[in-house]
Amino acid sequence: MSDSIKNSDKAPEPVGLYPHARKVGNLLFLSGVGPRKKGTKEIPGVTLDADGNITDYDIEAQCHSVFENVRLVLEASGSSWDKLVDVTVFLTNIKVDFKKYNAIYAEYFKDNQPCRTTVEINSLPTPIAIELKCIATID
Repeated sequence: MSDSIKNSDKAPEPVGLYPHARKVGNLLFLSGVGPRKKGTKEIPGVTLDADGNITDYDIEAQCHSVFENVRLVLEASGSSWDKLVDVTVFLTNIKVDFKKYNAIYAEYFKDNQPCRTTVEINSLPTPIAIELKCIATID
């Protein structure tokens, strides 16, 4: 079963005991992917105060970063962007961020249009405004 676990050496490390992805049959299930940068706690577009609370954030920067991180996990796992079949998007402020996120999403997914669900949640485990949960096909 361990050969079904997939990790990327280019994507940010998981924040808990879980893999970046797991292959089951010809499907690849990605764990939640956020916009953090590998090897650091830096989150593009996020400003924190001394106590680690968000004082400002840029949803556009986070969107670009999270989409790049998803791509890195897909490629390290033997899949690719065009093989995404389902995307669940978690936003912490859908009323403010949805329009910008939706426009950026359309740029990245104009050629491949997986099924999508977007939901608002109260918070995420790290100070981020977006996280993606994806399913792709894999050979």
